[in-house]
Amino acid sequence: MRTQLTDDLIKLANQNNEMIFLTGDVGFMALEKLREKLKEKFINAGIAEQNMIGVAAGMASEGFIPWVYSIAPFCYARPFEQIRNDISFHNLPVKLLGNGGGYGYGVMGATHHAIEDYGVLLTLTNFRVFVPCFNEDIYPILKLSNSNEKPTYIRLGYDESDQEYVPPKYETWRQLTIGEGPVIIVTGPIATTYIKAFEKLDRKKRPNLWILCELPILESSLPKILIEQINLTKNLFVIEEHVAQGGIGSQISLVLIKNNISVKSFTHLFATSHHYDKSGSQTYLRKKCGIDLNNVMSRLQFQS
Repeated sequence: MRTQLTDDLIKLANQNNEMIFLTGDVGFMALEKLREKLKEKFINAGIAEQNMIGVAAGMASEGFIPWVYSIAPFCYARPFEQIRNDISFHNLPVKLLGNGGGYGYGVMGATHHAIEDYGVLLTLTNFRVFVPCFNEDIYPILKLSNSNEKPTYIRLGYDESDQEYVPPKYETWRQLTIGEGPVIIVTGPIATTYIKAFEKLDRKKRPNLWILCELPILESSLPKILIEQINLTKNLFVIEEHVAQGGIGSQISLVLIKNNISVKSFTHLFATSHHYDKSGSQTYLRKKCGIDLNNVMSRLQFQS
């Protein structure tokens, strides 16, 4: 999504003179066009993420709209004190761009995993989080973030959908496959690894696959058709490349309880650990914690 991000930030910069972009010495071979566009408003803050957040907060307090980019854990975990004290406590419109959400930097090891990111940031009650699923989601999310006066975190990943696939127009909730099987709610681009296989299933077994791109989940935000499908099937899966604590599984459970919606079977698949017996790629780590396509398909067969 980095190339798409660069192109879309350039489009946004054409409409926004207050944009400032800060990077923590990352983004090479991707951000050069943006640097040329923004000139002195493109700042390489170096590997000094805590200072970078403080600088962004100061700029926001002077009326600029800072966009802060880094590898995800160095965007939210290392500078969390500054995010909390400098940005959140003052409700400043700083936009955090965390690349490689989930196990995106898998081969780099546990220090580069971002599997608790949105759970951590949503403890700051004024934060808004976006998790794009497709490359096409980036621009509408950037526009929403730009107009949002609250602190924002955008979790970037890798769109693995087929090149010819045309995703539905961006919304907070979107249904990607329609069937008579269980309801599956997913956040993030891991959903793109499921679409093709689900579409090949017989309609009676095919799940109703939904993606959720904005957090926190508001009680009133569940689409009416989603509620109807849950009430009909009573089998609900929630899948996320994030730990269980603070994830969408617990948020959705709370919303269902508050709306008096019951299910017969609730299956939550999530990132189980930073550490495994071996280090490996994002694909390998997804398989280790059971959020890969093969495990999901096995679970669906068991439910049918």
